[in-house]
Amino acid sequence: MQQIRDIVSSEFEAVNQLIIEQLHSDVPLVENIGHYIVDAGGKRLRPMLTLLTGGACGEITPNHIKLAAVIEFIHTATLLHDDVVDISSLRRGRPTANAKWGNAPSVLVGDFLYSRAFQILVSIGNMELMALIADVTNTIAEGEVLQLTKAGDPNTTEAEYFDVIKNKTAVLFAAAASGGVILSETHSHKADLFYEYGLNLGIAFQLVDDVLDYEGDADSMGKNVGDDLAEGKPTLPLIYTGQHGNSEQKQLIHSAITNKSIDQLDKVIAATQASGAIQYTKDKALQFSSLAKQSAELLNQNTYQKALIELAEIAVSRQA
Repeated sequence: MQQIRDIVSSEFEAVNQLIIEQLHSDVPLVENIGHYIVDAGGKRLRPMLTLLTGGACGEITPNHIKLAAVIEFIHTATLLHDDVVDISSLRRGRPTANAKWGNAPSVLVGDFLYSRAFQILVSIGNMELMALIADVTNTIAEGEVLQLTKAGDPNTTEAEYFDVIKNKTAVLFAAAASGGVILSETHSHKADLFYEYGLNLGIAFQLVDDVLDYEGDADSMGKNVGDDLAEGKPTLPLIYTGQHGNSEQKQLIHSAITNKSIDQLDKVIAATQASGAIQYTKDKALQFSSLAKQSAELLNQNTYQKALIELAEIAVSRQA
């Protein structure tokens, strides 16, 4: 991942500088919370996608820098809101903003970041890009609500699960990739291809996240193992076990999701392994990663195109 980041290191630094500038507010608490969550770091995959796709199309412009910041602000806003909804206490190895400052400030600063993102978008002045980001932001909100309605529902289907992760997670990857192409006007006809790349990459990324919730390490992930189960989220490892496990495993999963309980987390982890659910989810992630790579392989070969292919591989091989 560091090798890929090095390809756009100077542009990445420009994005970080812009983020710091745009976090300015006359209200100190806004800056405090904004800096707290942005400074926590993270993979910054989404803004990196915008820079890489710009490079793959020939040039990373100042507007690509702006869009990368927009993508990161939208992502950060969703994290603030997610942690409030999920009552999370740990993210990226640190207390969440809501654990540190409370729910109300976290929600309101999330709103600030959303609105600041659209202020930056206006300065770019591209209506096609504005429409894309507006639609995607609306879709993310719908995905969050859909996930909320499925919490504690052991009868959630695999198709419903994929609807959730596509809307909640993957569409922002898609917007980051295709938005970078829209700004590269000579290649704008390839926006749909990049959208599919980002969408499939995002789905693969989320599938691996859901695997790590049952076989990851809390220290490396920066969150507690079993957090999804504690929130009653019927992720694919649980859905598969609930459908294909033996009667004891099915009953265990049904009870754990319904009660949003990690009291029997060790048994749940063992059940997802024994039923083949973990391997099934990994195989699905590989399928979507492969689809993303196929899209990237249709591009002209250059350093950025190769990085996009490598990114699809890293998404499914990571351990955190």
